[in-house]
Amino acid sequence: MPTRKALAYSRRKPVVNTRKSKKQQKSFIKVVPPQKIIKFNMGDYQGFEAGKYKIKMSLSAGQTVQIRDLALEAVRQTIHKDMTKLLTQKNYFFRCNVYPHNILRNNRIFSGGSKGERIQTGMGKSFGTSEGRAAVVRRGHPVFTVYFNGDDNIAKVRHFFSKAKPKLPGKSLIAVEVTK
Repeated sequence: MPTRKALAYSRRKPVVNTRKSKKQQKSFIKVVPPQKIIKFNMGDYQGFEAGKYKIKMSLSAGQTVQIRDLALEAVRQTIHKDMTKLLTQKNYFFRCNVYPHNILRNNRIFSGGSKGERIQTGMGKSFGTSEGRAAVVRRGHPVFTVYFNGDDNIAKVRHFFSKAKPKLPGKSLIAVEVTK
């Protein structure tokens, strides 16, 4: 079955019992889905630690929202590909600031004649099966951050961020910070 729309999760408060417990009796989640995000830090990490980059651009959440790991990975790939074309791997640092801790669940209900008599449990065991992961992001918290140099690159990197904004749920803001 295909995954549910992000709208089913995105603008809700996080549901309780969405993490795996160490105690088996308290764990509603039996299986944790695999992580879809491959890398959280890309580019020149040593240059970032040394303070080499003067411009910081971040993509922040405009409202409190849950972002699926699939959406985070899609945005990460888009921005990283464009940044690698504009600047080489050694001339920027790109970071994903959020981690998808919450586990999304789906209680599948079949409709129709004889599709689900042996499968469905109704509301008896309504916790559902784990379907994916999501990160809970508060309003104003940066989701992605890029550090780079060159004032002429600001407009291009802003364009990369605006190109990736529709892939995230809810509103998002782009902020630029220049240090000297």
